Amino acid sequence: MADGVLKVATCQFAVGASITRNSRIIGEFMGEAGRAGADLVHFSECALSGYVGTDFPNFEGYDWGLLRRESEKVMSLAAELGIWVALGSTHRLTEPNKPHNSLYLINPKGQIVDRYDKRFCTPGDLRRMTPGNRFVDFVINGARCSLLICFDLRFPELYRELYKRKINCIIQSFYNARQQGPSIHTDIMRQTMQCRAATNRFWVSMANSSGYYSPYPSCFIRPDGKIVRQLRMNRPGMMVNTVDLNVRLYDPMAGFRDMAVAGDLSNGPGTIDDPRTRDTKSL
Repeated sequence: MADGVLKVATCQFAVGASITRNSRIIGEFMGEAGRAGADLVHFSECALSGYVGTDFPNFEGYDWGLLRRESEKVMSLAAELGIWVALGSTHRLTEPNKPHNSLYLINPKGQIVDRYDKRFCTPGDLRRMTPGNRFVDFVINGARCSLLICFDLRFPELYRELYKRKINCIIQSFYNARQQGPSIHTDIMRQTMQCRAATNRFWVSMANSSGYYSPYPSCFIRPDGKIVRQLRMNRPGMMVNTVDLNVRLYDPMAGFRDMAVAGDLSNGPGTIDDPRTRDTKSL
């Protein structure tokens, strides 16, 4: 694969409480992604473990041993296929500490090379989960990538920091599913991610669960903010898209972005010695 070119398989399915069912579907998508020539296959938040508070009420009686065994199956399959995997799951901590909501980064040798723990948890998450405190950056084919999870979307400071770290591509997993019906998320989630992409020049793979009812589908976004492709709402599916750092895309902030990031919030010449500038209360 050419330098700066990365093929990402973004997958969605109806994540549920059954770890073995989730694992089987994940394996099927991994095989499909491998046949499609993807470099990285990307799954939704808690894709393997199920989402506590939605798919099951709490971790009382949770089968952590089964989760470990099925995680190891995913790792073995990654090695067999020679593919990177961003796997949404839950990471157990030492009791009485609550688990992390995590993305495991698995390399083509089947090794966990890092783990991103959701930094901003919702109030519901905080009753059952422990937030993380670090970024996870990695490079594939010359493309600098970073992992994020769902509610992190609401905090633009994270994306500005990743811009400063010279990240090219955001791999972000969501679980907005099994809701009562349409919600404000339909109107704001993809649109907010388009804003994050365009203002920071990121490629974005956005993987959501498709459990009915899911208010928006998984999508892939370019650095100019355009949604290149998206899956069908409330239907399982996979799409393979290409991050290409060599293409030139519209960027009206070029030349001014670094100035703003540095704290200079005007691109004018500075103070002008003009009484009409100073007088802000007359025509």
